[in-house]
Amino acid sequence: MRRWRGLTLRARLTSIAALAVAVAVVGVSAVAFVAVGHQVRASVDQTLRRDAETVAASPDEWAHRTVVGSDDGHGDPDHDHDLSPRVQVLDGAGRPVGATGLPVTGRARQIATGHGQEAFEQVPVRGEDYRMLTRRAAGGGAVQVAVSLHGAHETMAGVGLAILVVGVVGVAAAAAVGALVARAGLRPVDRLTAAVEHVTATTDLDTSVDAGLDVSGRDEVGRLATAFNTMLAALRASRAAQRLLVEDAGHELRTPLTSLRTNIQLLIRADRQRDRQLSDADRGRLLADLDTQTAELTRLVGELVDLARDDHGAELVEPVDLAELVDLAVQRLPAGTPVDADYEHVSVPGRATSLTRMVANLLDNAVKWSPPGAPVTVRLRAAAGTDGTPGAELSVADRGPGVAEADLPHIFERFHRAPTARSVPGSGLGLAIVAQAVALHAGTVRVEQVHPSGARFVVWLPRRSGNAA
Repeated sequence: MRRWRGLTLRARLTSIAALAVAVAVVGVSAVAFVAVGHQVRASVDQTLRRDAETVAASPDEWAHRTVVGSDDGHGDPDHDHDLSPRVQVLDGAGRPVGATGLPVTGRARQIATGHGQEAFEQVPVRGEDYRMLTRRAAGGGAVQVAVSLHGAHETMAGVGLAILVVGVVGVAAAAAVGALVARAGLRPVDRLTAAVEHVTATTDLDTSVDAGLDVSGRDEVGRLATAFNTMLAALRASRAAQRLLVEDAGHELRTPLTSLRTNIQLLIRADRQRDRQLSDADRGRLLADLDTQTAELTRLVGELVDLARDDHGAELVEPVDLAELVDLAVQRLPAGTPVDADYEHVSVPGRATSLTRMVANLLDNAVKWSPPGAPVTVRLRAAAGTDGTPGAELSVADRGPGVAEADLPHIFERFHRAPTARSVPGSGLGLAIVAQAVALHAGTVRVEQVHPSGARFVVWLPRRSGNAA
């Protein structure tokens, strides 16, 4: 088994082709050999019956003749019948009349005494195998005719040798043809392997395997090439998204880091220059700014990590009770935050960690935009999708200024912040995290205007298993 695993695919296909032909050749050869042997024996038996009928018609005439084919050559003086080499007549008691060397077996004696009509036997005569027929004579007694099997054995040996030669030649030809077919059939696989090795060595994701391959075909190689190209396209998109995320993150991190560095340098300079000491009020404001900026930076880094995480496949998809997630997220809101919650227990197949981040960001966004004392409205219920698929609908509404028409197409983009949001703490990543979680679970998310003021974010997730990506 280990040797088989160590073979190349081409060698395996060649071996399988040769083995299949070998099995077929062995089977056909065995059947042919048995059929030829049966035919040779039937021919010998037919000859013996014909000669036995001739002798049994006049046993007295043949009783004292010498053996046909003996040294004197006078067994058949008229030469008008191709008689078997040896003939022997038995009397009614089973005794030979004019013995010619054929053995009188028990079965032959029974036929001679009237207990049977005929019997074929294989007997030795002077160290050579003979096929012998004993038949009851018309006037009593029996006649025996026998023929040497030397010729039959030679015939079967020749047939066996011919079958062996043909089999060996057939297996060798099958192996050669199998090698050619394997080479031709695996040529597209070799090209695909070369493309994969090129990507591995150069990390060049712009490579494709279109050249020399029918990527539109329905055969296994075509499907494999199509899957490979699709994988490369997904990798290119992922790399582009990562590059864009890094660039956007660098741009967003530059402002808080610069502000932090400026405030810290101001504190250090004030401590070094005794004549320019900061008042307690100024120092307190700087420290408060540092604390706020550090918290915002921590939040931004955390949201970047959540958005850039690529380990969705590590968390199992399992039934998740959205009501429990919503209730837990509501409890984690700042103390005194008014919440108008009304939800029923609805389970969806999903990843609990991703769904928890989604709910938390929706609530945080609503709290951030709601005026002090204005409640955040949370609703959760079972609802079918636009195509009738059973699902769960979660809506979170605030009492803020709402979303401007110009911002609606970009509301779920990374780092997008409306002009009215520039003065509100945040990174512009919360709703992007929501959209990412919804897409991961094959759901939908939309934003609606609430009258007289506010915005409502509505998330729909399917309840059928297997919809989560």
